[in-house]
Amino acid sequence: MVTVRPHHIRVACRRDPLVRKDHRPTRVIGSLLLIAAAGLSTAAVAPDGERRPAPAPTPLGRIIPAPLKAEAYGPGYEITAETRIRVGDHPEERRVGEYLARLLRPATGFRLPVTDRPGRDGIRLRVGAGHADLGTFDTKALGREGYRLISERRSLTLTSWSGAGLFHSVQTLRQQLPAAVERTSPQRGPWRIAGGTIEDTPRYAYRGAMLDVSRHFFPVDQVKRYVDQLALYKMNALHLHLSDDQGWRIAVDSWPRLATYGGSTQVGGGPGGHYTKEQYREIVSYAASRGLEVIPEIDMPSHTNAALASYAELNCDGVAPPLYTGTEVGFSSLCVHKDITYDFVDDVLRELAALTPGRYLHIGGDEAHSTSHEDFVTFMNRVQPIVAKYGKTVLAWHQLTEATPAPGAVAQYWGYDRTGQAERDRVVNAARNGTGLVLSPADRSYLDHKYDKDTPLGLKWAGYVDVRRAYDWDPGSYLPGAPADAILGVEAPLWTETLSTTAHLDYMAFPRLPGIAELGWSPAARHGWEPYRARLAEQAPRWDALGIGYFRSPQVPWPGR
Repeated sequence: MVTVRPHHIRVACRRDPLVRKDHRPTRVIGSLLLIAAAGLSTAAVAPDGERRPAPAPTPLGRIIPAPLKAEAYGPGYEITAETRIRVGDHPEERRVGEYLARLLRPATGFRLPVTDRPGRDGIRLRVGAGHADLGTFDTKALGREGYRLISERRSLTLTSWSGAGLFHSVQTLRQQLPAAVERTSPQRGPWRIAGGTIEDTPRYAYRGAMLDVSRHFFPVDQVKRYVDQLALYKMNALHLHLSDDQGWRIAVDSWPRLATYGGSTQVGGGPGGHYTKEQYREIVSYAASRGLEVIPEIDMPSHTNAALASYAELNCDGVAPPLYTGTEVGFSSLCVHKDITYDFVDDVLRELAALTPGRYLHIGGDEAHSTSHEDFVTFMNRVQPIVAKYGKTVLAWHQLTEATPAPGAVAQYWGYDRTGQAERDRVVNAARNGTGLVLSPADRSYLDHKYDKDTPLGLKWAGYVDVRRAYDWDPGSYLPGAPADAILGVEAPLWTETLSTTAHLDYMAFPRLPGIAELGWSPAARHGWEPYRARLAEQAPRWDALGIGYFRSPQVPWPGR
């Protein structure tokens, strides 16, 4: 909700240094009230020396995801050559402050020193309680990921209980600034943030995106790029699909051929690839610095041809199949009744858990068409305790509910409108019995699906997923009967059977990804297609500045359309 405090606007107008003296006072005040209410600066000096209207700052709270509360008032803060980024003793203040400085310096051309010298001016970053200059504000009130932003004439103050919330506040600041701030060379300002206060906190604790690096392999730098895109929209989980029929993408010391042989190809027969343990740690560390937890997935018992091809003993008949470069699913299965299968699973999960500081290990469980129901139940019930053995929580596709979900386990629902009622009921019943749910309905959140019949990339087995369809649903009511507290959040999967380049990822993720992010972050009362599509259109110049090639959906009123 955005509110305006007119009395603050009147005070700001009386003090505006750009008011011209040759106007009558009554006309000046009236005109400036209209300008301030619209968020416009009165004038700026152009290179030819003439005064011209300066660009309006982005209205407070006109961002994605929509904030919980935005109250507009006053002139707001302008970043100038004199701006300092002021931090205190908390290490997260210094870390986020340095990140902010690196973000702003290229386009603004300003030095923006990060200093621990106290002051009431500049950009001030605050983590935790006990700051005298924050007054009575309770930093715990908005939760670990919540934050408060106050933009005033002399200062811009970003406050949170944690480093995660402080980082999210910086993403809000980015979107309140002109899109040119994203460019890597000096740009023309001014760099103004509309005046007022934003108080914000997420609706759901889990807001994720999945990147399939198995069907097509994506190197570390491409994964980092995706992490940065997720961070801009306050997502906090990166689910990496690390194994499938077409490729195994993580080094495992106790089973080395998984990566060296099983990772040597991909869909269409390309060279594939895999992450060394050091490269995986690099991804995990980079994601953590952007507020994202990495959730690795080893899909099983199906989607395992790369593993079966690498080690003959994992097959029931002891014969290794050839590597696979097609796109069919459900034809492979680990041998459920061999003891070596569980030695293999134990070794893989042990090494992966040691590399992964996050809470979850994703064990797949989908499309096990070549595994009997009895064998599937046996397998899932034997593997879940191995996850717990290494201190992690089970996350799996919703077929986990065909077995007995372990205490605290989370099922990722990927059904869609045509999913049978019995399957939906089984998931809802599991949720009633304590299983958490992450919602990824295929016909809403699958970013690999075509927008329409003319989309050159992607799949369509769940139907077309246009921009409105991806946004216009409510996670809280999507599965009737599921307890509200069982819904942990949402995730947008990006499968890569048809996607092999960064440009492909951009085109399919944007503009749908920000909508899923808003569903996960913003309260249901802030959701609405018409206002959202207007805010979405305003993201286009930012994507242009970031080099993101997006789909220009006809459903969105893009600039210049």
